[in-house]
Order: sequence, then C-alpha cells, then structure tokens
Amino acid sequence: MAEQLGEFDLIERIRRRLGAQADVVLGIGDDAAIVTPLPDRQLVVGTDTLVKGVHYPVETAAADVGWKALAVNLSDLAAMAARPRWVTLALTRPEADAAWLDDFLDGFLALAVAHGVALVGGDTTRGPEGITVTAFGSVPADQALRRDAARLGDDLWVTGTLGDAALALQHWRETGRIENDMLAARLNRPTPRVAFGLALRGIAHAAIDVSDGLLADAGHIARASSLGIELQADALPMSDDLAALPSLARQGLQLAGGDDYELCFSAPVAKASQVQSAAEACDVRVTRIGRVVDSAGIRVLGPGGQVLSLSEQGYRHFAS
Repeated sequence: MAEQLGEFDLIERIRRRLGAQADVVLGIGDDAAIVTPLPDRQLVVGTDTLVKGVHYPVETAAADVGWKALAVNLSDLAAMAARPRWVTLALTRPEADAAWLDDFLDGFLALAVAHGVALVGGDTTRGPEGITVTAFGSVPADQALRRDAARLGDDLWVTGTLGDAALALQHWRETGRIENDMLAARLNRPTPRVAFGLALRGIAHAAIDVSDGLLADAGHIARASSLGIELQADALPMSDDLAALPSLARQGLQLAGGDDYELCFSAPVAKASQVQSAAEACDVRVTRIGRVVDSAGIRVLGPGGQVLSLSEQGYRHFAS
C-alpha cells in the first residue's frame, strides 16, 4: 500500500530534497519566500499549468511529469532571454502518495539542478491532478526578447526539429502507448533552450517558444509586431521519424502540433552567421524557416512559391 502523507508531511518531504542557494534568504516553510534580486536586472516572471489527461497522458511517469512541469516554464524564460533563478510549485493531487512525490521530485529537481534554479515555495491541495509552476528569471535592463519586436525583413528561425511531440501524442491516442523512445522523450522531457536563449541577446529581435504549434506561436509574433510572416514549408526541420511520413501529414504536425518547446525567433539577415555561431556554441540545431514581411498574418509557401491552404491553426486552450 502506498504511503500517504498529510499536507505538512508532504511539504517537509519536498523541503528535505532541496539544497541551499546563496540568493535564497528564506525558502520553503514560511508564508512566503525571501530572495535577493540581482542589481541592474529586470525580473521576468512566467506561469504554466499542466493538467493530467490534457497536457500529458494519464500513464505518464511521475518523474516525467516533474521534468515537464519545470521544462515548459524554463522554456518561457529562454524565449525571453532570461536566466532562470527561482520557481514556485503548486501541486494538486487526489492523494499525497509518498512514492509518487519522490519520483516527481526526481524529475523536477534534476532539471532544476541542471539550470541552477531554486524551488522556493508554492502550495499543495487535494483535487484532480494538476501542476502549476511559476518561474522567475533575470535579464539585464532592456535586453529581454519580446514578441512585439520583430522587424520587417528579419529572417525567421527555429531551434531543433518540429512535430515530434505531436507525433508521439498521435501514437498514444491511436494505440494507448508510445513505443518510440525518441518521440516519447520529446513529448515527456522537452529540452528548454535556456543557454541558446541567453546567447540570442543582442542578436535576435523577437522570440517565442513553440508550445501551441508553429503557426499559432509565429502568429503571436506577427500580430504583436504588426507585421506578417512567410514560412517555407520545405524548410521546416524534421527528425528521421517525421521524414518517413507523407508530406501533408508531416507538415500538419510540424505546423500545428504543440509541445515542441523549441524557440522561434526573428533576427536581422546580416546576423545569420552570429545565429549559427551561437547555435554551434550551445550545441543546438537552428534552421532558417522564413521571413518577416509587411503583409499581415501567416502564409506558408510550397516549394514553387505557391501559398498552401491551412486547415489547422495550432492548439487552442479553450476551443470546444
């Protein structure tokens, strides 16, 4: 029988797993945390919620849930070129299962340690499983990357490959399992591009992380910047597993599939070599996939320059 914990036992179990960090004056255990901000830095704050059966399959291992809950928030900071510093965790579970919690923390804290992030507080409550993380990062004044800063003529780039997580989710929906380890890892353990996001300071103009699908997220850049974007369908980067699919099926996953957590960003044409050098230094694949144009909206162009019809626009959280 699984060991059950009371609320304060659960909090204490989390606290015991944490190490000390110099910029944390007071962490878990009080009404609120006390941290020491860096001078001459702006604070960047982001929050994401993951709900069981909505944002991850119900069979997902607790360690993978922990990793992903933090990864999606670090990805947001990466898109802002912010260095992660602290996080809070609000955990809702139908029962306080000690074994599940320990496995969850294995995944969560492995990623936190890798990025020097301190867990400084949060909340626990009983209910349907859901995890909310708030991440705090720092960036030098006026150096954050924003969605509204793309400029006419910029190249549009993306890191990594697109569509793998969506293909994994498609396999799960069709068969109830994901047998391909690479695809499962892309869905369950995305890699936040933190180092590369920091390297884009002074190079890129605008950025966003691809969480709801490339079309939807590139569209956010276009609208916020009051410009348009042209994407080249045959330039979209793909894994070998995606390359094996028919082109229409592949492009649908690449354009509208979510959960990639790659960075999509615009940068001046003249800085293409700096983008490539930064990517090599961070061991990250980057691909130029389009450009920023003056006509509003998103257009996807085929190999011959023809405009492709778009039937899917990406994940919408409150769509019926």
